[in-house]
Amino acid sequence: MSVSMRDLDPAFKGAGQKAVFALFSLTIYSGLEIWRIENFNPVPIPQSSYGKFFTGDSYVILKTTASKSGALRHDIHYWLGKDTSQDEAGAAAIKTVELDAALGGRAVQYREVQGHETEKFLSYFKPCIIPQEGGAASGFKHVEAEEHETRLFVPFARSSLNHDDIFILDTESKIFQFNGSNSSIQERAKALEVVQYIKDTYHDGKCEVAAIEDGKLMADSETGEFWGIFGGFAPLPRKTVSDDDKPAASHPPKLLCVEKGKAEPIETDSLVKELLETNKCYILDCGLEVFMWMGRNTPLDERKSASGVADELLSSSNRPKSQIIRVIEGFETVMFRSKFDSWPQTTNVTMSEDGRGKVAALLKRQGLDVKGLLKAEPVKEEPQPHIDCTGLLQVWRVNGQEKILFEGTDQSKFYSGDCYIFHYAYPGEDREEYLVGTWIGNNSVEEERASALSIASKMVESMKFLPSQARIYEGSEPIQFHSILQSFIVFKGGLSDGYKNYIAEKEIPDETYSEEGVALFRIQGSGPENMQAIQVEPVASSLNSYYCYILHSGPTVFMWSGSFTTSDDQELVERMLDLIKPDLQSRPQKEGAETEQFWDLLGGKSEYPSQKIVRDAENDPHLFSCNFSEVIEKDADVTEIYNFSQDDLMTEDIFVLDCHSEIFVWVGQQVDPKSRMKALTIGEKFLEHDFLLETVSRVAPIYIVMEGSEPPFFTRFFKWESAKSAMLGNSFQRKLTIVKNGGTPPLVKPKRRAPVSFGGRSSGVPDKSQRSRSMSVSPDRVRVRGRSPAFNALAANFESPKDRNLSTPPPMIRKLYPKSMSPDLAKLTSKSSAIAQLTSSFEQPRPAREKLIPRSVKVSSNGPKTNSETNGEEDSMSSRIESLTIQEDVKEGEAEDEDDEGLPVYPYESINTASTDPVTDIDVTKREAYLSPAEFKEKFGMIKKEFYKLPKWKQNKLKMAVQLF
Repeated sequence: MSVSMRDLDPAFKGAGQKAVFALFSLTIYSGLEIWRIENFNPVPIPQSSYGKFFTGDSYVILKTTASKSGALRHDIHYWLGKDTSQDEAGAAAIKTVELDAALGGRAVQYREVQGHETEKFLSYFKPCIIPQEGGAASGFKHVEAEEHETRLFVPFARSSLNHDDIFILDTESKIFQFNGSNSSIQERAKALEVVQYIKDTYHDGKCEVAAIEDGKLMADSETGEFWGIFGGFAPLPRKTVSDDDKPAASHPPKLLCVEKGKAEPIETDSLVKELLETNKCYILDCGLEVFMWMGRNTPLDERKSASGVADELLSSSNRPKSQIIRVIEGFETVMFRSKFDSWPQTTNVTMSEDGRGKVAALLKRQGLDVKGLLKAEPVKEEPQPHIDCTGLLQVWRVNGQEKILFEGTDQSKFYSGDCYIFHYAYPGEDREEYLVGTWIGNNSVEEERASALSIASKMVESMKFLPSQARIYEGSEPIQFHSILQSFIVFKGGLSDGYKNYIAEKEIPDETYSEEGVALFRIQGSGPENMQAIQVEPVASSLNSYYCYILHSGPTVFMWSGSFTTSDDQELVERMLDLIKPDLQSRPQKEGAETEQFWDLLGGKSEYPSQKIVRDAENDPHLFSCNFSEVIEKDADVTEIYNFSQDDLMTEDIFVLDCHSEIFVWVGQQVDPKSRMKALTIGEKFLEHDFLLETVSRVAPIYIVMEGSEPPFFTRFFKWESAKSAMLGNSFQRKLTIVKNGGTPPLVKPKRRAPVSFGGRSSGVPDKSQRSRSMSVSPDRVRVRGRSPAFNALAANFESPKDRNLSTPPPMIRKLYPKSMSPDLAKLTSKSSAIAQLTSSFEQPRPAREKLIPRSVKVSSNGPKTNSETNGEEDSMSSRIESLTIQEDVKEGEAEDEDDEGLPVYPYESINTASTDPVTDIDVTKREAYLSPAEFKEKFGMIKKEFYKLPKWKQNKLKMAVQLF
C-alpha cells in the first residue's frame, strides 16, 4: 500500500502511542483516543469529554489494547449522530481509513450509527452513552442545561411506557426506574447501572433512587409519586412495533468485488478464502453485518473508494441498523472468518518483520512517529498457580464405580490407564476453600472416565456446591494441579479392573510399569515444588536435548542430561531419582558421551528432537454469556462480553471465561439445579465449538466455579470485590442495594466453613501438621517451600532430624504473639544464640549428599496422632519460631509494598533503563520501588499499593511502558 504524507492527517500523529501508558491504569477510558470531525478534519477532544456524543456530530474513536504477548491491537470506530450531515459522515469514514494507515494497516474498523452501535463500541463507555442534542457544524449548537430538566429518555409521555421494557425517569431530586412486568431480572439489573451513571453524572451522586414495579398501581408512596408526574395512573397501552424494534434481516453471505467504485457480485457455490485476491477489496454482505475486506496490497485511495461503496450499499437499501466492519488481509476477525465455508487454520497472523519494517521506514521518512509499528518484546515469566499450596490433599484411584484412597507418597503416582479424583482443602482469605478434580489418563477406559466424573460431581453436590471442580486430562495439566501435588509421576499402563479387562479383551500387551523392567522417564518442571516424571517409550527417539531422563533396567540406572539442560534441570532429575529408584546408584550420561550399554537398553541409536515441548500458553481472557439450554439441546448460543468486569456476572446465568489454555464455567447462585448439573457439559460443548477459532484443545482443563466460592486463580482476571459475590438476592435486588448504598456493596463477612474430608479421615479442623503439604526432603538439606535458606537453616536448628515431620509448614506465621504460649518457651535457645548458630552454619562447608529425598514418609500403623498431641508439638515448634518474630512468605503484593519502605528515593531520570547517569546501587528488578510516592503516581496513574495488587504480567507491562523494566 503506497502512503504519502498528504494522505495522513497531522491530528493522527502519535495515535495509538499515548494510550499505551494508560492501558493498565484504573481509569475507565484506558487506551481510548477520540476525535470529532470539525470542518471535515479530525480534532482531538479532551478525556474529560469522553463518553459525551452530540447527535449533530461525527466522531473517530481509537481503542488500543495490549495482549499478554505485549503486541498492540487497534480497533477504530467512526460514530455517526442521527443529525450529522452526509458530508461529515463521509469525512469520518475516510479519516478512519487514514488512521488505519498511520497505524500500519492492521486495525479493524467499525461503522457505528446512533442507536445501532456494536456491543464492542458500547463496552468502552459502560454502562451507556446518552447522546446530547446539538453539534459543532452547520447551525447546530451544543445545548448546555442551566437547571435540571425532568426527562424520560424517550418522548416524555405516559404513552411511551409499556409492559415489555424498562424506563428511567430523571427528576431533580429522585431517579425512578420503571420495570415493565415482562422485563427480565437481568435487564432490570443492567438498567440500574444506567441509574447509577445518571446519579453520578447529573446529580453528583446525591439523589434518591426508586424502583417502580409495573402492576403495583398505587401500592406505595413512591409509586404514587411516579404516576403523579404523568398526571395520574392509567392503563398502559400495548407496545407498538416500530422499525427500530424489528430485528435486522440476515441472509446468506453474498460476496462482491469492488473495482473502479462499483461492487460486482461473485457467483460461487462455496465461500472459501481463495476467492479473495490480495490486490483487491471485497464486500461480504451478511444482512446485519456488512464486512469490507481489504487486500494488503491495495492502494489507500482504493480502500477509501471501497468504503464509500459500502456506505452507498446500505443507504440505497435503507438498512440503517446494519453495521459495516472493515478488516485487513491477515488480521480478519473471528466473526468474518466464521462466515466462510473454509478458512485455513493458522496461528495468530502478524505482519512480517519485513513488511512492518518497510511501512515503518516509509512513515518515518514522512515525519511520523513509528514506535507503534515496532514489534513488542513478549514478557517471559513462569506461570503462577494463584492458589495456596499448603492445604490438605486427598487422592483416590477410580476402580469401576468405587474409589480407593491413597496414602503418603502414593498420592503423586498416577497411571496412564487409570482415572483419579482429588480433593484439596486450602486456606482462603477468610475461610476454607475447596477444589475437587478428576485426572483422566490418556489410556483409561470410557466407563471409568464417566465414573470418575460422576463421583467427583456427587462429592461437590454433597458439599452444597462449595468446591470448585476441575476436569483434567493427562498431558494438559494446569499449573495449579502440579503445584498442589509438587512431585508428580505418570507410569505407563494401569491398575484398575476396567483397564485390565479392556487390554485382555483387545489382546493388547500389558505395558504397566514394573520396577524390574526397562523404563524411561522424561523429567520436567520449574523447580522442586513443580516437578514431573513422565514415563515414555524406552527408545532413543523419545529423548530430547532439552530434558533430563532416568533410564533403568532392574538394578541398572542411568541419568541422561540433554545438551541444553541446566543445573536446575539436573537437580530435578536427582530429586525424582530418589522417588523412582531411591536405593540404587545412578550412572550419569551426558548427551554425546553415552555408553554402549545405555544405547543397548534403548534398542540402539536413532534421531531424536532437540526442541522444547511447548504447551498451550494462556491467552487474553474472553468472557461469554451462555444460554445453557441451547448449548445442551442444539446449537450453542453464546455472546461475547467485551471489556468485562465482575458486574457482568449475573447470578441467574452461566458464563464461560476462555483463556485458551483452560476455561472456567461460572455458575450463578440463582441458576436452577438442573442447569447447574450441566455445567461440565457446557464447558465441553464450548471447547468443541471453538468460538474464537483458535484451535483450542478439546482436552483443555475445565474449571466449574460456583458464585460465592470463586478461587483466586479465577478472580485474578477481574478487579474482584468479595462483598459483591457474598450478597444475597437476585441481580436486580443486589444492584438496587448497591445503588442505594452509594455505589458500594454492603460489607458481609462470610461465615467460616466447616472443613470436609472423605475416606474415613477426621472431619475436624485440620491442625497445622495436617494442613502442611508432605514434601520429601533430605534431613541434610532442609527444603521448605517458599522460604529463604536463612529461614530454613534457622528452623532446622530447632528441630531434631530424627523426630522431624517431613512436611512443609504453613506459608505464613500469622501470629507473632499467640494466645497460649508453650510452657517450654523459657527453656528455648535465646534469640542471640540461635542467630549465632545460624551464622556458623553458613560458614561450614556443605555436606555431600547421597540422596536429596528419602525413600518415603513412614506412616504409623497406629493412625494419626491425636489433636492434643499434635497441637502440643506444633505449638511448641511454632512458639520457638514465633519468638524470633520472623515473618516471611507474606502475600506477594503486601510483601513488595512493605519491602519498599526504607528504600532510598531517586528521581525517575536516574533509575529508568534509558538513563544517561544511572544509579548503580539499586535492585534493577524493582526500579519503580525507588520512586517517590508523587512521581510513582505520576508515572503509573496509581499508588504503589494498587500497583502491587495487579497481576505480575500487568505490572511488567506497565513498567515496560515507562522504561522501568
